[in-house]
Amino acid sequence: MRIQYTDYQHYGTVVTVRKDLKGKHREHCLCHSCVLFHPGDFEKNCKIAQLLYTICMIHNIVTPVWECPRFVERPQL
Repeated sequence: MRIQYTDYQHYGTVVTVRKDLKGKHREHCLCHSCVLFHPGDFEKNCKIAQLLYTICMIHNIVTPVWECPRFVERPQL
């Protein structure tokens, strides 16, 4: 199967993404299932997640985290 790509506007910048992965960041990223993840709260947020977010904003990229030494699973609701 040939991998397909698409371009779209992401925070005002045109970016390229694999079509099969578009919109799946949260589904794949450990951060969204971790008790240490507090986006928007610089003081409480995981320092690794905060640094990665800063890099993503500077370079207009999206980077899911698949492995992390600090991961603590958030209880399921």
